[in-house]
Amino acid sequence: MNANTKTIGDILVATGRLTAEDAARIVERQRKDQVQFGKAALALKVLSKDDIDFALSKQFDYAYLSDQDQTVSPELVAAYKPFSRVGENLRAVRSQLMLRWFNTDPARKVMAIVSPGSGEGRSFVAANLAIVFAQQGERTLLIDADMRSKPERSQHSLFKLGKSAGLSAILANRAGLEVAQLIPGLPGLAVLPAGATPPNPQELLGRPAFGDLLRIASQQFDVIIIDTPAGAEFADAEITAARAGAALLVARKNNSLVPLASQLGQRLQDSGVALVGSVLNDA
Repeated sequence: MNANTKTIGDILVATGRLTAEDAARIVERQRKDQVQFGKAALALKVLSKDDIDFALSKQFDYAYLSDQDQTVSPELVAAYKPFSRVGENLRAVRSQLMLRWFNTDPARKVMAIVSPGSGEGRSFVAANLAIVFAQQGERTLLIDADMRSKPERSQHSLFKLGKSAGLSAILANRAGLEVAQLIPGLPGLAVLPAGATPPNPQELLGRPAFGDLLRIASQQFDVIIIDTPAGAEFADAEITAARAGAALLVARKNNSLVPLASQLGQRLQDSGVALVGSVLNDA
């Protein structure tokens, strides 16, 4: 019996979240009150909403991590709390991106996440968007093209990746796409970290090897999200967005300067990049 043919009670008993005796009590209350299993369980205070959401995710093949799972950073809200307000907002952004870019042409698989300054949430948005795309069943690759980032703010840190080569090694022709790492518990998601910090990130991103990488990745993945450094500080973001063909602009409430965001958006459009939308990060 696979997960989506099991009842909520079966799933919770099998995973140790519910005893068989309590499951029987819930079923009895369910029949008496003529309500759903979850409502009966909550009324009896036998289960929490998190327990119900967990069982539903198993029934509908919707992967997310429990609070006890510490394999990735808690900042990855979409992985831990997909039904929270932030999770709902991320799925709304995903829907708009599917409508405006990813579903409009089979060749449109790549998007850069950009913002003018540091501390505006590019990495947060890129990582969580990659997760919600994978949760939808899209084969998703997250590329960290911010080869200037502090280690604690990198995708390597957010996903707690093991030691391996990364993007910088691929662009220097010392590795291939096989160094991208699959994320346990989040099927369909792979992350390519930035790798060792090179002395010439802008030149590396300008090499044909970056275009070759995206072309190969597009044959293996449905959605490719690229994290970038601050657009107002480095040309890396514009080079990356031009390779991707599309960009999502991130700004942070009470942090981002409107003129800088407008200038970055205009420069991208002048370069032929499709500015698909913008996100105001208030986290």
